[in-house]
Amino acid sequence: MNVSILVGRLTDAIELKYTQSDDAVGSFTLAVNRNFKNKQGETEADFIRCQVWRKQAENLAKFTRKGSQIGIEGRIQTRNYENQQGTRVYVTEIVVSNFHLLEPKEVTEQRPQGQQSQQQPNFNHNSGQQHNSGQQQQWGGQQQQQNFSGASPVNVKSDDLPF
Repeated sequence: MNVSILVGRLTDAIELKYTQSDDAVGSFTLAVNRNFKNKQGETEADFIRCQVWRKQAENLAKFTRKGSQIGIEGRIQTRNYENQQGTRVYVTEIVVSNFHLLEPKEVTEQRPQGQQSQQQPNFNHNSGQQHNSGQQQQWGGQQQQQNFSGASPVNVKSDDLPF
């Protein structure tokens, strides 16, 4: 069984993109506090990459902002790809199946509205055949990964944290 349930705060606005078949995909990082304090008495957080697809992606981007507290349900997914330097990069993320807004609309609306990325990525399609949710494409027996998450390390400064 592969089920994940997390509650946390968005570290930034949802990055909303569209595939060539016009499927929305939202990428975001969720800051989830740990249930214990470190030796200095501080609560630490984990920063978890997440993806949400289609109408849910559009709704999540519309109704949240940086710092919004949300709950998500989904599954853990791992994938890998080769970056431009020829290094194999491994990505672990949550693919969201459901989300819950955990703060009143008035609280969310008081948060500064950031720039949400809504763009058509430049995919090179040879056959146009899409598999599953658009995360992988297959051309002539070779599987290639689409990198929606940016998959680079998340550099989060304490000033960027919403809490």
